[in-house]
Amino acid sequence: MKETSTSGPKSQRYSGTYGASVSDEELKRRVAEELALEQAKKESENQKRLKQGKELDGEKTLTNEQLTRAILRERISNEEERAKAKHLVSDLPCRGGLSLSSPAPAFLCPPLAKQLEEKDRVIKKQDAFYKEQLARLEERSSEFYKVTTEQYQKAAEEVEAKFKRYECHPVCADLQAQILQCYRQNTQQTLSCSALASQYMRCVNQAKQLERLSQIKSQGVRINDTVALPGLTLTW
Repeated sequence: MKETSTSGPKSQRYSGTYGASVSDEELKRRVAEELALEQAKKESENQKRLKQGKELDGEKTLTNEQLTRAILRERISNEEERAKAKHLVSDLPCRGGLSLSSPAPAFLCPPLAKQLEEKDRVIKKQDAFYKEQLARLEERSSEFYKVTTEQYQKAAEEVEAKFKRYECHPVCADLQAQILQCYRQNTQQTLSCSALASQYMRCVNQAKQLERLSQIKSQGVRINDTVALPGLTLTW
């Protein structure tokens, strides 16, 4: 009497289980890689924008500090000149004294009155000069800020356009989300998600075929040509 061998079906069942497990692990790895790649690109873009923003803020702060120092120097110099003029008035030996707000009594102290008037003229001239320089500094600061702002905006647009070209969209996103949820809910029984995994793999393979078809079409395939891909025949 011959013994019936059962090793064949068991071996096939074990092989199928192992294959499903391998597919599940491969799917997990692919999903994790896609998520990590997308996150890395977003972080890189954010870091570049933050760096450019800090550089712009630093340049703006430096310009404001330089402008403030220039204004202070001008004010100090102007006050020193006025103090010298007041000191000169207080030292005049003329009866009744003099003031910067009224003409000097030339009939009392002609040399000193003339000197005082000349000094007052110089101070007014310097004051006008400082005001003109201050206006120029403010104009330059405004122009510099405008240019740096435009440069920053242009750089930000270039970075955004560059990353948009390399933007990665997950394939079969709905199925991917369902698979991730299934794995979370069945951490000890991942084989229960094998049906979703198989459906996801078919979706990914179909997307690859469509991508290959798009590449072939972009290379100049004529209309009404027929292209046969594994499991897919298309005519356009």
